Amino acid sequence: MKNTANPIIKTGQSFPLSIKRLGINGEGIGFYKRQVVFVPGALPGEEIQVEITKVFPNRAEGKIKKIKKKSKNRTTPPCPIYEECGGCQLQHLAYPSQLKEKRDVVAQAFERYTKIPKDELPLEKTIGMKEPWYYRNKSQFQVGKLNDTVIAGLYSSNSHKLINIDHCLVQHEDTNIVTNKVKQIIRDLNLPVYNERKRTGSIRTIVVRTAFRTDQIQLVLVTATESFPKKELFIAEVKKRLPQVTSFVQNINEEKTSLIFGDQTEGVYGKDTITEHLGDLRFELSARAFFQLNPQQTVKLYDEVKRQAKLTGKEKLVDAYCGSGTIGMWLAKDAKEVRGMDIIKESIEDARKNAEKHGISNAQYETGKAEKLLPKWLKVGWRPDVIVVDPPRTGCDQAFLETVAKIKPKRMVYVSCNPSTLAKDVHMLISKGFEVENITPVDMFPQTAQVEAVCTLVLK
Repeated sequence: MKNTANPIIKTGQSFPLSIKRLGINGEGIGFYKRQVVFVPGALPGEEIQVEITKVFPNRAEGKIKKIKKKSKNRTTPPCPIYEECGGCQLQHLAYPSQLKEKRDVVAQAFERYTKIPKDELPLEKTIGMKEPWYYRNKSQFQVGKLNDTVIAGLYSSNSHKLINIDHCLVQHEDTNIVTNKVKQIIRDLNLPVYNERKRTGSIRTIVVRTAFRTDQIQLVLVTATESFPKKELFIAEVKKRLPQVTSFVQNINEEKTSLIFGDQTEGVYGKDTITEHLGDLRFELSARAFFQLNPQQTVKLYDEVKRQAKLTGKEKLVDAYCGSGTIGMWLAKDAKEVRGMDIIKESIEDARKNAEKHGISNAQYETGKAEKLLPKWLKVGWRPDVIVVDPPRTGCDQAFLETVAKIKPKRMVYVSCNPSTLAKDVHMLISKGFEVENITPVDMFPQTAQVEAVCTLVLK
């Protein structure tokens, strides 16, 4: 039994450390007397002097005091507030190495949670971007005050300090331009900015979404009150200074919460939606509608799902956790029939509208849990050949996995935004008679630690 009364590592301690790999949050990982140490900013292959900042029963965290041997892949982050902001974690690592390390993060997860031998893991190279900057189509910047000056940006990692962002290198340039002009209008009109602690003021958040294919721009002003001083003058200034904005809506969030949006949304001028395209599909996006943040890479992600699904036009396909139905509709023309389900009623309504709008007659959508609907369909003789699933970060519901194991589709394509929960779920499915055919990481968010993966399981 380990003696936890006298930990090997103590807060404030400093020692040399070799960095072996990156962790799931982009931090460097090293080992000191067999204890794991996480160091933000450190890169694989580096020799550093670390100072321990926190100690936990199963790990320690530290900061770099000195880099004794620098990685050849270390680069100077182009963002001037990179370390302050915390929105990106890997700008200091050359992009080809980011792709390599993200593949390794997926490999680590499978090594930790499954029994697949490392040399037998069918893990492909990470699908990256040709231009890994200015890819995000939506920004959500909190508004605040610093020395009586209006600022807008993100909270620094592990703190509640608001960092002003004038130019974000991963945001589409249109979102930067619109946010800055709105910020300037708020300053010029001296509008009351919301104070979270005192619960005074009105202006909370500037949300901007741009459509890559149509160039339409939506501005959402989130306020703590329905009305605020000089509101009509503010609207007039937005019209005057930002003629490129095609949709302007106001969202009212009166609650003391970290959530961006409230329940009430009202159109100010223009349409309530903007139109975006993914391949041949067209989507109307309202202020609160979910849509992939990197549309260019989403096409690559969905094409990888299509490649791994290996559809011939004869398959019955289930799109579980379907949301507004984007993946199922992407695959519909290559399948005999698509059935999608989601527990969110509004998402299913959107999926039905999207399918009807695109003339997709072989897709139907129902509100409910897959683990209840699949057995119901099985009772009336409908068994899926392929199941596609794209769950939240927490992974698939255990009851859903048990249902998949009983129904035994020929193929399951699992789209994941969390390698750890993916590997855990895969381990369970392997125990039920499935085997892994392919895993392909996809870099949806360059310069960050985030990695998606498309994993296919087949019946043995």
